[in-house]
Amino acid sequence: MRRTLSYLSAATLTLAGLTLTTPAQASAPPADRQQVYAAAADEFGVPESVLLGVSYLESRWNRNAGRPSTSGGFGPMHLTDAAAVKALPHTHDGASDDPRGDESRPLPAPTAQADDPAPAAEALQTLDAAAALTGAEKEALRTDPAANIRGGAALLADYQRALGAPAGASSDPAAWYGAVARYSGAETTEAATAFADEVYATIRDGAARTTDDGQAVTLAGRSVAPQRAQADRLGLRRTERPDGLECPVTVACEWIPAPYEQTGPAAGNYGNHDLSERPKRQKIEYIVIHDTEGSYATTLNLVQDPTYVSWHYTLRSVDGQIAQHVKTKDVAWHAGNWDVNARSVGLEHEGFAADGSWYTEALYRSSAKLVRYLAKRFDVPLNRQHILGHDTVPGTTAATVRGMHWDPGPYWDWSHYFDLLGAPLWSTGTSLTGLVQIDPDYATNQPAFTGCVTAGVPCTPHGSSAIVLRTAPSADAPLLTDLGLHPDGSPSTMHISDHGARASAGQTFALAGRQGDWTAIWYLGQQGWFLNPRSAPTANWQLGLVAVPKQGKATIPVYGRAYPEAAAYPAGVPVQAISPLQYTLSAGQRYAVGAVLPGQYYRATTFAATSPGDWTVIQGDKTYVEIQFGQRVAFVDKADVNLRLSIGG
Repeated sequence: MRRTLSYLSAATLTLAGLTLTTPAQASAPPADRQQVYAAAADEFGVPESVLLGVSYLESRWNRNAGRPSTSGGFGPMHLTDAAAVKALPHTHDGASDDPRGDESRPLPAPTAQADDPAPAAEALQTLDAAAALTGAEKEALRTDPAANIRGGAALLADYQRALGAPAGASSDPAAWYGAVARYSGAETTEAATAFADEVYATIRDGAARTTDDGQAVTLAGRSVAPQRAQADRLGLRRTERPDGLECPVTVACEWIPAPYEQTGPAAGNYGNHDLSERPKRQKIEYIVIHDTEGSYATTLNLVQDPTYVSWHYTLRSVDGQIAQHVKTKDVAWHAGNWDVNARSVGLEHEGFAADGSWYTEALYRSSAKLVRYLAKRFDVPLNRQHILGHDTVPGTTAATVRGMHWDPGPYWDWSHYFDLLGAPLWSTGTSLTGLVQIDPDYATNQPAFTGCVTAGVPCTPHGSSAIVLRTAPSADAPLLTDLGLHPDGSPSTMHISDHGARASAGQTFALAGRQGDWTAIWYLGQQGWFLNPRSAPTANWQLGLVAVPKQGKATIPVYGRAYPEAAAYPAGVPVQAISPLQYTLSAGQRYAVGAVLPGQYYRATTFAATSPGDWTVIQGDKTYVEIQFGQRVAFVDKADVNLRLSIGG
């Protein structure tokens, strides 16, 4: 839905080798989705509101082109088939990566870890049970929404019978709380009840939307007092919430610590994070969204390896369960850029960036609650300049740009995520106010990416937050060039990991031109054109600040980290180079401002602060301006630019 606010009132500056096929399109139109839910609810004796509520929290009633979720769930009811994603390849965390992003100490040498070989839990293999209960073929349960919804209804009825209540015995939604909680697939009572509570909140509030395949579905809101005590009969593990656990009370969260251990005789041989005292020592500016590129179980194994790297939280796809690993006061090694690490909190979401799988609504909601909690606690603005994807974290130097990770990828639904954060992508301006915020319709925006499974092979069409940028206002024009990814100057490509000519929902850029249905933005020193028809806009208008080179400067350098000047370093502490990236910002160009930051370097290179200046923040007089420079943010020296209101030339 396009969201617009009045300019005058709102403008304030403050799955791998598995091949999944889709049946040929039938000549008859698809069955009405609303009627399918009603018929399945009636057939299996499930209250229709319960069936709709569960399905909404799993998939928002979407079909997702018959593709699996990041936890192997299919269709509107998220019937799980773990085998569908068990062999998916990792798309990052290669041997040469350094998530610490600080060349002042040696690259960590992680122990090799294979993906979890254990058999799938029942919660991750519900498609088999649905097939047995309904007699439907597994392929139909994966790809046919009607079969899938029948399968989900049959599972709910089966769970209700297992709790001692015959299916159809109660039409009262309140009496189905235990079955709903079990449907979550959660391993803990807290996660199961958090899922069920969200379902019943949806039943209370109601919902209405058009699905990704064009089906209008409505759940009328109604007051229900669910029988929450039923969850105690599920026999699930109860988690401890120790003092100091940093999670909101409305999510399921547990403490699974990452080890801070010496791993060798040298003072710098330790893992897998650094101690600090944030925000007292250094302000937290960013929250970074990652995906795991592996299963939840494998990810937990990795973060508990002292020779590996770390992040603050991991979120499970099937139910939104959260595990905290590193205190927010401490610095985790996750973003590949030490400056960003030192100023951020990192969240890993179970999932895969490349294969076209989708993130569950349970995961999105749990993540949004956690981010809202962290943002309020640390005064982090809820916008794309501060809620970063890993794919928007800049390289530290020109040499590291090409190896930076690109998760959570173009299939993360940023617009929906910001709706859940309570910070929707409103327009705050007009076509005259100078800034453009990317905001395509996720379901219908389906760029023709390639290489999700095999290089050069088109990916399964899928909704996306990303738009592509061309050198001219024409669908035939080449894509923009990113010198960091294509140092030979060749155009970017549509390969899934090539983000050199992309922008994603919520990112704000300076307007560089308009021609017919096309809009241009300033991007990596170039004009990038994207299709933005008035009848179906893919962006909205914004008012804000822009950075422009000061008069007399033909070009200015662009940086990947905001480090202080050499004179700020005390004796005995090696000076960290202020090394420009391979891009420049030229006179006549403008870039949207995200933040103004002090130049800082957090010195942490030994296990017990035995090196001069260790565990201290070095800060000088230099100040930086964060700008939306390309798909990734970047920094410019404030002394090189003027900050202006975006309106006008």
